[in-house]
Amino acid sequence: MVYPLVQYVGPAYPAQPQGTRSTMPRELDTRQGDGICVRLLWHPDDGHVSVAVIDTKTGETFDLFIHDGEPALDVFHHPYAYAAMRQHRTNGRCAPRRGLAGSATQPPAARGPAVA
Repeated sequence: MVYPLVQYVGPAYPAQPQGTRSTMPRELDTRQGDGICVRLLWHPDDGHVSVAVIDTKTGETFDLFIHDGEPALDVFHHPYAYAAMRQHRTNGRCAPRRGLAGSATQPPAARGPAVA
Protein backbone atom coordinates (compact mmCIF):
# COMPACT_ATOMS: atom_id res chain seq x y z
CA MET A 1 0.00 0.00 0.00
CA VAL A 2 1.33 3.42 -0.95
CA TYR A 3 0.45 6.50 1.10
CA PRO A 4 0.26 9.92 -0.53
CA LEU A 5 2.75 12.55 0.52
CA VAL A 6 1.27 14.43 3.48
CA GLN A 7 2.90 17.62 4.64
CA TYR A 8 2.40 18.81 8.24
CA VAL A 9 1.39 22.51 8.26
CA GLY A 10 0.64 22.99 11.96
CA PRO A 11 -2.19 22.34 14.40
CA ALA A 12 -5.75 22.24 13.09
CA TYR A 13 -6.87 24.87 15.62
CA PRO A 14 -3.97 27.23 16.29
CA ALA A 15 -4.11 29.40 19.38
CA GLN A 16 -5.40 32.92 18.76
CA PRO A 17 -2.52 35.42 18.78
CA GLN A 18 -2.49 37.83 21.73
CA GLY A 19 -2.75 40.89 19.46
CA THR A 20 -6.11 39.88 17.96
CA ARG A 21 -8.21 39.52 21.09
CA SER A 22 -11.90 40.02 20.62
CA THR A 23 -13.05 43.49 21.61
CA MET A 24 -16.72 42.68 21.17
CA PRO A 25 -18.77 43.49 24.26
CA ARG A 26 -20.47 40.62 26.08
CA GLU A 27 -24.14 40.94 26.88
CA LEU A 28 -24.77 40.40 30.59
CA ASP A 29 -28.51 41.09 30.55
CA THR A 30 -31.22 42.37 28.23
CA ARG A 31 -34.82 43.44 28.50
CA GLN A 32 -37.40 44.60 25.97
CA GLY A 33 -40.76 46.27 26.22
CA ASP A 34 -42.87 48.62 24.12
CA GLY A 35 -40.26 48.84 21.38
CA ILE A 36 -37.40 49.71 23.76
CA CYS A 37 -34.46 47.33 24.09
CA VAL A 38 -32.04 47.84 26.99
CA ARG A 39 -28.79 45.86 27.11
CA LEU A 40 -26.21 45.60 29.91
CA LEU A 41 -22.80 45.14 28.29
CA TRP A 42 -19.33 44.26 29.60
CA HIS A 43 -16.34 45.35 27.48
CA PRO A 44 -13.50 42.87 28.11
CA ASP A 45 -10.85 44.99 26.39
CA ASP A 46 -10.84 47.53 29.23
CA GLY A 47 -13.26 45.98 31.74
CA HIS A 48 -15.89 48.72 31.77
CA VAL A 49 -19.65 48.17 31.80
CA SER A 50 -22.24 50.13 29.80
CA VAL A 51 -25.95 50.21 29.11
CA ALA A 52 -27.14 50.44 25.49
CA VAL A 53 -30.67 51.69 24.81
CA ILE A 54 -32.46 51.30 21.47
CA ASP A 55 -35.95 52.67 20.80
CA THR A 56 -37.14 50.79 17.72
CA LYS A 57 -40.19 53.03 17.32
CA THR A 58 -38.24 56.27 16.93
CA GLY A 59 -34.81 54.91 15.98
CA GLU A 60 -33.16 56.75 18.88
CA THR A 61 -30.21 55.03 20.56
CA PHE A 62 -27.71 55.95 23.25
CA ASP A 63 -25.08 54.41 25.52
CA LEU A 64 -24.52 55.05 29.21
CA PHE A 65 -21.04 54.39 30.61
CA ILE A 66 -21.26 52.92 34.13
CA HIS A 67 -18.94 54.91 36.40
CA ASP A 68 -17.09 53.37 39.35
CA GLY A 69 -19.38 53.09 42.35
CA GLU A 70 -22.52 53.46 40.24
CA PRO A 71 -25.07 50.63 40.61
CA ALA A 72 -25.02 48.95 37.18
CA LEU A 73 -28.35 47.18 37.64
CA ASP A 74 -30.02 50.40 38.69
CA VAL A 75 -28.74 52.12 35.52
CA PHE A 76 -29.93 49.07 33.54
CA HIS A 77 -33.44 49.29 35.02
CA HIS A 78 -33.72 53.11 34.83
CA PRO A 79 -31.58 54.26 31.86
CA TYR A 80 -33.71 57.29 30.97
CA ALA A 81 -33.51 58.64 34.53
CA TYR A 82 -29.71 58.30 34.53
CA ALA A 83 -29.47 59.87 31.06
CA ALA A 84 -31.53 62.86 32.20
CA MET A 85 -29.50 63.16 35.43
CA ARG A 86 -26.22 63.19 33.50
CA GLN A 87 -27.45 65.77 31.02
CA HIS A 88 -28.62 68.03 33.84
CA ARG A 89 -25.30 67.65 35.65
CA THR A 90 -23.08 68.27 32.61
CA ASN A 91 -25.37 70.34 30.35
CA GLY A 92 -24.33 67.93 27.62
CA ARG A 93 -25.46 64.80 25.91
CA CYS A 94 -25.16 61.12 26.61
CA ALA A 95 -23.04 59.21 24.14
CA PRO A 96 -25.22 59.03 21.02
CA ARG A 97 -25.02 55.89 18.92
CA ARG A 98 -25.69 55.34 15.26
CA GLY A 99 -29.44 55.15 14.73
CA LEU A 100 -31.25 52.29 13.07
CA ALA A 101 -31.57 54.35 9.89
CA GLY A 102 -27.83 55.07 9.90
CA SER A 103 -27.91 58.63 11.30
CA ALA A 104 -26.58 59.80 14.64
CA THR A 105 -29.37 60.22 17.12
CA GLN A 106 -29.74 61.58 20.59
CA PRO A 107 -31.93 60.71 23.55
CA PRO A 108 -35.25 62.58 23.81
CA ALA A 109 -34.01 64.83 26.62
CA ALA A 110 -31.09 66.04 24.45
CA ARG A 111 -33.45 67.70 21.98
CA GLY A 112 -34.55 70.30 24.51
CA PRO A 113 -37.77 70.83 26.40
CA ALA A 114 -40.93 69.27 25.04
CA VAL A 115 -43.42 71.67 23.50
CA ALA A 116 -47.00 71.18 24.70
